[in-house]
Amino acid sequence: MHNFKELKVWKKAIDFAIKIYALTKGLPSEEKFGLVSQMRRAGVSIPSNIAEGCAKTSSKLFVNALEVSLGESFELETQLIIAERTGLISSASAKELDQELSELQRMIMGLKTFFTN
Repeated sequence: MHNFKELKVWKKAIDFAIKIYALTKGLPSEEKFGLVSQMRRAGVSIPSNIAEGCAKTSSKLFVNALEVSLGESFELETQLIIAERTGLISSASAKELDQELSELQRMIMGLKTFFTN
């Protein structure tokens, strides 16, 4: 359907996943199998689902993949809130990442809307 590597939303999602890896690298080792694992999985899942959706043969299937990607982004947003509230990341880091994630969510929703109209 699309070359996912050319989509701005996919590129932004890849960049965001890399930021999540960098952020979680600094979290305590006792979080390795908890929050770190969850955040990395969700961060990687966002661009992965966008890419997977591009292989689908219908707009409906592509939109479904975008919905999964969007769901993962909200999961990651929740995990960032938990990380901030538990003192694992600073409020400044949380705010910066939240702003970037909100922009990414808007881009996914925009692409989803484009293919549903």
